[in-house]
Amino acid sequence: MRYMSSPDFRHDGTERIGVLLANSGTPDSLSIRDVRRFLAAFLADPRVVELPRALWLPILHGLILRLRPRRSARKYAKIWTAEGSPLAALSRELRSKLTGTLAERMLAPFSLELGMLYSRPTIADALQRLQTLGAQRILVVPLFPQYCGASTGSVYDRVAEELGRWRWLPELRFIAEYHDYPGYIESLRASIEQHWQEHGRTGHLLVSFHGVPERYFHQGDPYFCKCQKTARLLADELMLKEHEWSVSFQSRVGPAKWLQPYTSEVLTQLPARGIDRLTVVCPGFALDCLETLEEINIENRQRFLLAGGREFQYVPALNARAEHARFLADLIAQHCQGWTHVELGFRPASAARGTSA
Repeated sequence: MRYMSSPDFRHDGTERIGVLLANSGTPDSLSIRDVRRFLAAFLADPRVVELPRALWLPILHGLILRLRPRRSARKYAKIWTAEGSPLAALSRELRSKLTGTLAERMLAPFSLELGMLYSRPTIADALQRLQTLGAQRILVVPLFPQYCGASTGSVYDRVAEELGRWRWLPELRFIAEYHDYPGYIESLRASIEQHWQEHGRTGHLLVSFHGVPERYFHQGDPYFCKCQKTARLLADELMLKEHEWSVSFQSRVGPAKWLQPYTSEVLTQLPARGIDRLTVVCPGFALDCLETLEEINIENRQRFLLAGGREFQYVPALNARAEHARFLADLIAQHCQGWTHVELGFRPASAARGTSA
């Protein structure tokens, strides 16, 4: 019999909305041990590597986790800050900013917690915290704008796994994606235009997304199409002409074919086409992390300049920008419709912004 737990039920308890922000995670420190622990959890996820466990796990533990952690630790060391991992620090900052933004709009008690797929605090930790705080309605918000089974799907799995241990279940809602949400596109546009105002506009915008094996697309994963739509909507908002922007996919691992074109190859080809002043944005990442700060802004910057490029600009992720917090608050309010009776509701967005002005 599976062990099930729940706090004591109180009939006079105050109803509370719980919001879970979910992301992939990051090593706790630069130690090889912590990096190995993070990679082991990440690469053992059957959503990430879709191979039979009997085949994959011996390779993972017998070879990959003996070699890759040291190399990854060197990469993390290039971007580590006084506050630790950029992803962890930025996640805490976003949580604080979003909590304040929601407090301007929420008419009912609420709690907002962070949960990570492969590091601490885990998704289970966050859900248990919301349970302890008395959340009877929980909205899960994966910080992956474009749905992908390897990211958003994993969040769903972890939530279901944890709730499978609970006796008293909350009402649950899950945001699958927000790749074409107007506030998201507008936030991206604003961040790029502000960057250009401060650093000067280049002649081309490369929109780079995290890659996945191409076979995932052929097996029905919609991620590729979601990325293309985000990029097209963003280009329209920026009023870019067709030759002024393009899409690519980064972070390819192993010999299998991944979504193309590959960012690393595009960056070596652009100077030969006369594009030597370039801006790169990675809208698939809500927060800056190893894949943006090291892979794009260090490794691929060098690749572009060595190929003949003259200027490389990286536009930071939305991170804890005010626009990011506002559109996430709007997204949360939209998905809490029906939970908005008098004592459990939201102020209209316009009223909330007017109050805070």
